[in-house]
Amino acid sequence: MSDKIDAALETVFGANSELYQGRGFQRRIGWGAKPALLVIDMANAWTRPDHAFSCLGMDEIIPAHEALLDAFRAKGLPIIYTTTAYEVIDGAVTDAGLWHKKIPAEVLSAGSPAVAIDERIAPQPGEIVITKKRASGFHGTPLAGMLRAAGVDTVVITGVTASACVRNSCEDAIADGFRTIVVREAVGDRIAGAVAWNLFDIDAKFGDVEPLEAVLDHLRRNDF
Repeated sequence: MSDKIDAALETVFGANSELYQGRGFQRRIGWGAKPALLVIDMANAWTRPDHAFSCLGMDEIIPAHEALLDAFRAKGLPIIYTTTAYEVIDGAVTDAGLWHKKIPAEVLSAGSPAVAIDERIAPQPGEIVITKKRASGFHGTPLAGMLRAAGVDTVVITGVTASACVRNSCEDAIADGFRTIVVREAVGDRIAGAVAWNLFDIDAKFGDVEPLEAVLDHLRRNDF
């Protein structure tokens, strides 16, 4: 089924690319002087099987993250992770807003193994984990200020999901003045076709979607 979906999407993307380009979309934003790696929600609830939030494609996504983490660490560049977790779900007042009425937020209990970053790509000392309550890594968090304080002008965004937290983080990143690069092989989702469609649309409007090897090559070739 996924091959049929991918083939259908490629046909649609071809036609839509002509429309977008004819109207001035799909421009390139490019790299700035100093990038940071922003890893969105690569916690166990999303990366491991048999969770409500489990995503497809981890056999490719985890190795892509390992390669990126190695490259950023080798250059001494900032690495920031996010996870999504809630302190209070039941009752009239929660830290989930009304999101828990649409999604099973109750399984994202703060402090639980479900919301811990996957140990295969675990943070090292000095790498920060931000707990967020909304889809975007920027919304209601100190992320933008932390990046600016570190002299960062470019965010390389990876993680899950393409249709929600990755996409929303891209939208806020470019709106907050950061060049936005998304690594194609390092983004996942739960639903067939969601990654391809959202990466196409992100690339048209919110950031540059680049293959893993191109990102690694840029990091190898440049001093920061």
